[in-house]
Amino acid sequence: MDNERRMPVHVAIIMDGNGRWAKKRGLPRTAGHAQGARVVEQILEDADHMGIRYLTVYAFSTENWSRPDSEVRSLMNLLRTYMKTSLAKCAKNNVRIRVIGDKSRLDEDLQVSIANLERDTAHNTGIGFQIAINYGSRDEIVRSVRALAKNVRKGLIEPDEINENMITNNLDTGGIPEPDLLIRTGGEQRISNFLLWQTAYAELYFCDTAWPDFSKKDLEKAVEAFNSRERRYGGLIS
Repeated sequence: MDNERRMPVHVAIIMDGNGRWAKKRGLPRTAGHAQGARVVEQILEDADHMGIRYLTVYAFSTENWSRPDSEVRSLMNLLRTYMKTSLAKCAKNNVRIRVIGDKSRLDEDLQVSIANLERDTAHNTGIGFQIAINYGSRDEIVRSVRALAKNVRKGLIEPDEINENMITNNLDTGGIPEPDLLIRTGGEQRISNFLLWQTAYAELYFCDTAWPDFSKKDLEKAVEAFNSRERRYGGLIS
């Protein structure tokens, strides 16, 4: 790319296609999720080396609880394994981890692992890695509004004082720059209740590659597409 190449500060990814990838190979869906988990680790490393400062991935949505019990258990066990093994890797690579979503529905041991991982990586200065677990954007916005409503009831703020910044700061991603680029793999072209507020001005990139096959080359293509688009604010090209 030329010297005018811009690297998105924050990239968010909807990691779709794990099940179809497995089915195509005659494997159980859980095999697709396991391979997808390995790809997450590699893409995190690639994003860091490319200069991306924040990476957010959609690991488990609020709607995923409706999947077969065996698949839900497999996904939760994958998350457990990741939480247990990633601390050393995060320390080595200077990664900060934050889990977004409603953690109250998760098993207690997983909640403890998440809290420990967030605490122990909080002072790392490398790439910020956000994992969305039991996350739904509408649920997140509702929780943000409820928190503000409680402050109104306590007399801490007036209703007329509530603004976009207050809602933003009360979201799970409070303090993190909004995504510049949202990628969805697997061929579907929808947002699926992911970061609806935060991606209001993000560039959207959809690719047919299933997540278990996603590579650094695919990430670079998404960044190239991001760079090829004219950014308009208020009707003006930036």
